[in-house]
Amino acid sequence: QVQLVESGGGLVQAGGSKRLSCVASGSGIIFNINSMGWYRQAPGKQRELVALITSGETTKYADSAEGRFTISMDNDKNTVYLQTSSLKPEDTAVYYCNANTYVYQRGYLEVWGQGTLVTVSS
Repeated sequence: QVQLVESGGGLVQAGGSKRLSCVASGSGIIFNINSMGWYRQAPGKQRELVALITSGETTKYADSAEGRFTISMDNDKNTVYLQTSSLKPEDTAVYYCNANTYVYQRGYLEVWGQGTLVTVSS
């Protein structure tokens, strides 16, 4: 089983920044990561894509994140980062890490983290 563990959430004032991290690990299994991404879900709203990065470092951003957020991945550490800046109260949400993996002898597997809460105060 591949597991994702997020960190870096918390309270920040509007205009501030946060760096979210997500580490993928799997005990006793061999896996490759095809892509990793960040999604978020605000209260009363559906989960939405924030940013996505492939193992080839192709990136995709939501319009709301473009120019303010940067996604990056350290392939050696199986870690994805989301550097946020110029945060707004409407960025308040639980941020979830997502990974599309290939697990040896098991096939393709999509994995979700538990989420980390980012609260932006006005």
